[in-house]
Amino acid sequence: QVQLVESGGGLVQAGGSLRLSCAASGRIFRLNTMGWYRQAPGKQRELVATITSGGSTNYADSVKGRFTISRDNAKNTVYLKMNSLKPEDTAVYYCNADLVSSWGWSSVNSWGQGTQVTVSS
Repeated sequence: QVQLVESGGGLVQAGGSLRLSCAASGRIFRLNTMGWYRQAPGKQRELVATITSGGSTNYADSVKGRFTISRDNAKNTVYLKMNSLKPEDTAVYYCNADLVSSWGWSSVNSWGQGTQVTVSS
């Protein structure tokens, strides 16, 4: 079993900042690409940012220059620093990880439970 636990969401005014964290635990042999996705009410889940185990990053155009994804491989944790937040960033943010489980050495894609980010205007 693998668990992804997010933290750091909340309510912030437009222009403010938040930092999300996601810690992976359980039967993990290797964590590969980790990322953040978000889903606003009435919309599909969308990619926010991803980071490979080697540190290569990818961002949605809507967050480039405002959000920064990073990871601490020793702690199996990925972060999302969000600056200059806008009301349209309001969504539930989900952590995602591609990994190799130590249970049967299988490839697994795992999701966290989500954390709410609300940006007021």
